[in-house]
Amino acid sequence: MKSFICVGKTYSDEMEMSLLFCTLVSLVATWATTRKWIRIAQEAEITGLDMNKPEQQKVSEMGGVCVVFGFTLGILAYIGLHTIYQPASTHTPIFAALCTVFMACFIGVVDDILGWKSGLKQWHKLLLTIFVAIPIVVINVNQTTMNLPFVGCTNCGILYPLLIVPIGIIGASNAYNMLAGYNGLEAGMGVIILSTLGYIGTANGRTNAVALAVIMTGSLMAFLYFNWYPARIFPGDTMTYSVGALISCVAILGGMEMIAVILFLPYAIDFILPLRMRFDVEAFAKVNEDGSLDQPYDKIYDITHLAIAALNRLNGKVYEKDVVVFIYAIEVVISIVVLLSGGYLE
Repeated sequence: MKSFICVGKTYSDEMEMSLLFCTLVSLVATWATTRKWIRIAQEAEITGLDMNKPEQQKVSEMGGVCVVFGFTLGILAYIGLHTIYQPASTHTPIFAALCTVFMACFIGVVDDILGWKSGLKQWHKLLLTIFVAIPIVVINVNQTTMNLPFVGCTNCGILYPLLIVPIGIIGASNAYNMLAGYNGLEAGMGVIILSTLGYIGTANGRTNAVALAVIMTGSLMAFLYFNWYPARIFPGDTMTYSVGALISCVAILGGMEMIAVILFLPYAIDFILPLRMRFDVEAFAKVNEDGSLDQPYDKIYDITHLAIAALNRLNGKVYEKDVVVFIYAIEVVISIVVLLSGGYLE
């Protein structure tokens, strides 16, 4: 029987099939709840303006609730099935990651309810995400090493659990929230990043990290069906904080910290560009009557502005979905480079 090795244990094809089943649970649950939530949110006036379209219609908001719900069902199904093969104690990292996602989701819900203009200030979010890191810090308290591409295992001492882990989770959850505001952008980027980490985790036998990545990918793919241009629902900070925090959990549990840093290069650029204006700029484009987009400022202050400028030079006109596909392409290229480098092999 075909099998793969993980942390000294052998797992069979049945376990691989169970992960596929749990991912399907996540996908179906997210699809069903999102479909229902679109109507409920409209009736409850939980909506946001579609800023990159001339008519700026009101679109259902806080879709991240559905993503986290579907993801949670998939993870619980995974734990239930895998208890047959593994002791319950081996699922502690997954429960810790789930706690981190829930806490990040709560911060996103509060920010979405208050509104993106009058909601939590940036320093409030940074402060609150410190607590989001606690579950992963606790389970890594005796872990002092991390994997570096082309270098291998590096001992960072006590700095790893007390400094590197919190910075990773705080940074990822806040950075993932910055590159947003275009139909399908946040969910699609999550699919690309988590798929890459899931594949690398499989190559290295990191089953907990793989389960978290693959099951959330299923949930995001279902959500993307409704969030793609023209969006029927927005993810909100509810999803961006949750997915950003989960990506950091997957990287930490899978020993892929530096790989995740490389995959987050577009987010690093998106942090640096508005820094020149002390973040007093918006990612939204200048919308023309025909729905085409122009740069909102004379200079580039966001990676979406960079995409608009590049595509305008190439095509003369650029639309919202063109910007999203352009940024997808950047992330796909980065993912391919990471995979071809072989630096993830232990």
